[in-house]
Amino acid sequence: MSTYAIGDVQGCYDELQRLLDSLHFDPARDRLWFTGDLVNRGPKSLQTLRLAREFDAVSVLGNHDLHLLAVSEGIDDHRGNSDTLGPVLAAHDRDELLAWLRARPLLHHDAELGFAMIHAGLPPQWDLDTAKSCAAEVETVLRGPDYREFFAHMYGNEPDRWPAPGEPALTGMDRLRFIVNCFTRLRYCGPDGRLALKAKGAPGTQPDGAIPWFEIPGRASRGTKIVFGHWSTLGYRAAEDVWALDTGCLWGGQLTALHLGPDPVAFSVDCPEARRPGDG
Repeated sequence: MSTYAIGDVQGCYDELQRLLDSLHFDPARDRLWFTGDLVNRGPKSLQTLRLAREFDAVSVLGNHDLHLLAVSEGIDDHRGNSDTLGPVLAAHDRDELLAWLRARPLLHHDAELGFAMIHAGLPPQWDLDTAKSCAAEVETVLRGPDYREFFAHMYGNEPDRWPAPGEPALTGMDRLRFIVNCFTRLRYCGPDGRLALKAKGAPGTQPDGAIPWFEIPGRASRGTKIVFGHWSTLGYRAAEDVWALDTGCLWGGQLTALHLGPDPVAFSVDCPEARRPGDG
């Protein structure tokens, strides 16, 4: 059996099928992990969701997955012109697909394989146990009766820092929003963990004091093998204990899979026909 972690698909279903074919993937034998953002902006989000559910894939929630869930509950304030969520929302099996998506985790850890998977990043104060606990807080709300209220207050960039020892703990929606922003939006932060959520470019383009989250000196999660997506301008990155797998398929780049094992190996397919936002 092989386990493959795949970077952000974002509805690029045809490219996903080509990647699986190149891997000789067999759903009866092999396992799929997705780093989140299964949907949106690409042309075939509905087919991608159906495949992930059919294959019983492990998929963590990304910001676009959460956005789909919010929009499905009528929260349209943040709906963008480049959204391509209509076919999912109009599908005959939308309720089953959305319920499946809402039950996905923010963090997945396989102790036997020795890998953890998230969509975006971790603040430097969180070790694996803290990250698991924080993820579970949000997952409990998402799977509980108050998930609509959560979506209504999910968007926003504040608070932007995990309290230092001795400072008051974050509580309520502020705490949940910070946790979600780390797991689904984080790329850069300061040495103290202050999130720099507006910085989206490749390393070297960020404002002064902002550092890729995985390069923060002394981060508590160092030593945990982590695969993540979200950062198409970073591209594939294998450094120390992190593997970045979003290689920009949506933008005409590549779709990348990492074979998880003692010696991880990456496989990619080119995506020259992937649709860009605003194309027909």
